[in-house]
Amino acid sequence: MNRIGQNIVKNSDCKVPFTIKVIDSDEINAFALPGGFFYVDSGLILAADNEAELAGVMAHEIAHVAARHATKNMTRAQIWNLASVPLIFIGGPVAYAISEVASLAVPLGFLKFSRDAEREADLLGLEYDYAAGYDPEAFVEFFEKLKLDEKKKQNLVAKAFATHPMNADRIKAAQDEIRNYLPDRTEYVVDTSEFEDVKLRLARLENGRRLGGAKGDPTRPVLLRRSASSGSGSTAGPKDDGSTTEPKDDGRPTLKRNPSGSSD
Repeated sequence: MNRIGQNIVKNSDCKVPFTIKVIDSDEINAFALPGGFFYVDSGLILAADNEAELAGVMAHEIAHVAARHATKNMTRAQIWNLASVPLIFIGGPVAYAISEVASLAVPLGFLKFSRDAEREADLLGLEYDYAAGYDPEAFVEFFEKLKLDEKKKQNLVAKAFATHPMNADRIKAAQDEIRNYLPDRTEYVVDTSEFEDVKLRLARLENGRRLGGAKGDPTRPVLLRRSASSGSGSTAGPKDDGSTTEPKDDGRPTLKRNPSGSSD
């Protein structure tokens, strides 16, 4: 993961060093924080069919850092908090009306910014991905796999107020950039044996954890043993008065002996 990420960072506009870590999570996600702290969920690695698909998603997140989207969004939020302070000192219906309008208008402004930021990160990420030698079409293919089921229709309101643009819109914009601004190359990096080895190792770890589980997990199957009080399958042992008693059943096989000591 570090090799892939650092190669993209080297071919990007980022001015900060990156620290890349993998998070043990089934989520298909990755995120980068201001300052170059980059986290990739293990679910994303397993969901990618090849290294180029993973590189495309990582390039998108690196583009967010290069464009300073998070810091800009934080700045806008702080400005709004300061600007809304005078509303505290306004009383009556006027203050109520202003606060109601403001509560609707401000989130919409942030959502519009987030949609624009996502579009910009898509376009910048494709350029970084291409400059690092990867096939940019892999980024589009990955989004097509994750595209929402077309049978689940979403109305215009849901589309207009979505935090991120719809997958179909992002796919079309990415395809347009690849076609118009990224010339075809004779060779691209699509997959490597190193990525396949890492993915196989991660898949084995995940499968082993599902089969073995953690100690004390109440969902794990438990092997039931016969209790000592049942006496089922146990053998009688001699007592001093010639009678027999049932020995404690500890689950081990017991050798039967003739009480008279004869060889019959």
